[in-house]
Parts: sequence; structure tokens; C-alpha cells
Amino acid sequence: MCAKEKPPWVWGRETFVPQSYAWGGEGQVDWYEGWAEFDGERRKTYQFCMRSMASGGAFHRAYPHANQQAFLEAHELAFAYFGGVFRVLRYDNLRSAVKKILRGHQREETVRFVAFRSHWGFEAEFCTPGEGHAKGGVEGEGGQFRRNHLVPVPQVRDLEELNLLMRASSKEQESRVIAGRAQSIGAGMLVEREHLLPLVAEGFDLASLHFPAVNGSGCVRVLTNFYSAPLTVGTAVEVKVYSAYVEVWHQGKRVARHERRAAQKGVGVGALPGCAAEEAGSVGGIDGVGAVPRTRPLAGQLRPVLGGAAATAGEGGRHARDDRRAAVGP
Repeated sequence: MCAKEKPPWVWGRETFVPQSYAWGGEGQVDWYEGWAEFDGERRKTYQFCMRSMASGGAFHRAYPHANQQAFLEAHELAFAYFGGVFRVLRYDNLRSAVKKILRGHQREETVRFVAFRSHWGFEAEFCTPGEGHAKGGVEGEGGQFRRNHLVPVPQVRDLEELNLLMRASSKEQESRVIAGRAQSIGAGMLVEREHLLPLVAEGFDLASLHFPAVNGSGCVRVLTNFYSAPLTVGTAVEVKVYSAYVEVWHQGKRVARHERRAAQKGVGVGALPGCAAEEAGSVGGIDGVGAVPRTRPLAGQLRPVLGGAAATAGEGGRHARDDRRAAVGP
């Protein structure tokens, strides 16, 4: 038998079968990169995405760094957006969730991620390394959203305005009908909401806690960075680290709050009064430690406020092309 006459199975060709999903059964999570202009300065951002595999609905949120606290906070905001919690969430082997890859599909998960998913009551499944098609739904969603809503590069004042724009764009997409389906994304989300696990009354405590002492320069060292603290030398403090801010607490009172920044070449370890030094080891990886500071709100207060959406020229045709490009998943 010549090469041209060999049947497909002789070549070891992989075969993929389209999957169907139960309402509220599975969501997929991923990060993707984007760009935005903040007051004329173009900067890279990291977008979190959670996509429902049954309805096709998706939640998007931008962060300056894809660290662990941003990862966990975005989950809570996504749960509020969907109105409940998926029974299973599927991931790549992100370091925010996975400490070590074991045999087969077994993973040693990070302690905080185990505590987080136990708090919200969902199960986690992880893809085989290098097999991105196992979560093709969310990967296709990230590319589709970026092409239709983040091109041209958004021009915004700050990250808050960018996220309001992205929330409005997500809401706008609910009117879209995915190729091969009979109902819109929004109609599917309404049906699915009745099948999701209920939101818990109180959110997870997102802050990472550290207990340094004030040094001779009037600073505390946290995660290789120094932050000023208006206290006497040697005073022991509690530091709460979020993705965007670092707070210094003493005797139950917040005494300082600093913006948390990424590392830059040539930046020293000291800090000017009231300013944080650039943090080493936070750039370039979708991982780390950090989240926007807030109290632990009731689940109903997590629901994001949607702003107005800007129309995108030629959007209908671009959406249709994106649907055809999605080779895996609905």
C-alpha cells in the first residue's frame, strides 16, 4: 500500500468530537494579553477571562499583573456577573493554582487556591501541558474579544475606566448569537443562572499577609520591595498585599497605603517617603501575589456596575468570522 492509500488511522491522526455541556456544568478560565493607552501612555495589560461552555457568556477584566490575588478576585467578580458558580472550572497549569504537576491529571494545588475553591464550592480540572485545545472555548473567546473590543487600542484615563469599557462590551456581546445556536448568549445565560451553584454570603479574604518590622530607613520590606511606614524603628507591623496596593497596619489602624508597581531595570531597593520602590520579580509572568483592596462584601455587592458601550464598526461581520475560527468547543 502506497503512502497515499494509507487510511487516516495509520498516520495516528487525532480526531476531535464537538462536545455538549450541561447548564452550569463547566466554565473555562484563562489569561490573555492586551494593550491600552492610559493618558497617552501605551502599556500592556493582562486580561482575565471566564467563559461558560453551555451559554457562551464570558466575563473579562484587566489587571496590571496576572498575579494570584488578581486571579482570585477576578473569579469572585465573574461569579457575580454570571449570578452563580460553575460546578467545574478548567484551567491551564497556572502557578497561581498549581504548585506541582503530578502523574496524569493529578496536580498539587497551591494552598490558597485550595482554600479559595473550597470556600466557593467548585471543582478544578487542569489541562495536559501543551494540549491547549482542552480549553479551546476560552482561548477562542479571548482572541474574539480582543479583536472586536480592544482594537483599536482603547484610550482611557485609568484601569477602572478600561474595566468599565470591558464590562460594557461583555454585556453587549450577550445579544450575539453564536453560529450553530438558536438563542442569544444572554438568553442562554438567563437559563443557566438557575443551574449554577449559589453565591456564598461572604467573599474570600484575598489579602496576602506579612509581618515585617520598620527598618532604619523608615520602611518595611515585603516581597523583596520596600515601602515607607510612619512608625518608629523596630515597630512590628501587619502588611496586607493586594494586586494594586500595599497597606501597612499597626494596632488595628491603617497607617500607610502605597501603589504596588512592577519591577524596572535600574530601580534601587530604597523608597522615597510616601512612595513604594519598584517590586522585583513581578514582571513577565502570569503569576505572583496581589488584588484590589476591599472589604469582604456580601455576594450581592460583588455584581459589577455596567457602563455604556461604544459601538464598534463592522462588529457583526467580525463576530461571525471569529465564530467560524473557533475550531474547538461551542
